[in-house]
Amino acid sequence: MAPEFSRSHLQALVGSGRVFVDGVVSDTASRRIKAGQQVRVDLVPTAESLAFRPEDVPLDVVFEDEHLLVLDKPAGLVVHPAAGNWSGTLLNGLLSRYPLSGTLPRAGIVHRLDKDTSGLMVVGKTLPAVTALVRAISQREVHREYLALAHGALEVKAQSVEQPIGRDPASRVRMAVVVAGRAARTDVERLTVADDVTAVRCTLHTGRTHQIRVHMAWLGHPLVGDTTYGGRPLLGMQRQALHARRLQLRHPLRNEELEFISALPRDLADAWFSVTHRRL
Repeated sequence: MAPEFSRSHLQALVGSGRVFVDGVVSDTASRRIKAGQQVRVDLVPTAESLAFRPEDVPLDVVFEDEHLLVLDKPAGLVVHPAAGNWSGTLLNGLLSRYPLSGTLPRAGIVHRLDKDTSGLMVVGKTLPAVTALVRAISQREVHREYLALAHGALEVKAQSVEQPIGRDPASRVRMAVVVAGRAARTDVERLTVADDVTAVRCTLHTGRTHQIRVHMAWLGHPLVGDTTYGGRPLLGMQRQALHARRLQLRHPLRNEELEFISALPRDLADAWFSVTHRRL
């Protein structure tokens, strides 16, 4: 019955009171049905099947033309629908604001920021632009610079971390440096150290999931507020202290150089000032 639905979804229908036996709600998935009993199931779409729909999600647009747009994503906004966040994402907002984005792969999203990472993202609005942006990112022609606060005092002024990243074998919600992972490189520059916290500038050369967070934890300096990778709340930061501040790329169709700078959001700006005594 209903082979298009997963077993877990059908079990959830039982738990939500959408299964009836002889007209009475049955909330036990393991219940045995006797011959002659009538079973009715109110089938509803899965959350995933409803995820790719327009929603009025506010978008902070920094730049826009007919080919692409650059967004300043706030912390807390999920970029792409996934388990636990099937609505209210940046993708839902794109589908609402630009209906034609529904014809593009991932609605034109060519790279992501973690939910609790703030800052700049570029999105394609046409297929030629998306194709060119994906190629430019893979060829490391899109420059992405982040500011972050890390626990501890980094001893090295500047270093390049080249360690492969893959799924953490001990936890599905974490990534880790693993031998069989995908190649990943992050350049880390120490800016200021104060009270056992280091302000750093990180430049991505690849774009693996959680890359900066994983590489900083591997160095023994997890990001402030990043409880997933060994950090802890500090300086008012209840999320990872990470912001995509600078984005530089060549326009995918006009071949002109574009550069954008994003101001630190209030929570990170206050924490940054307490370490560096400098407003950015």
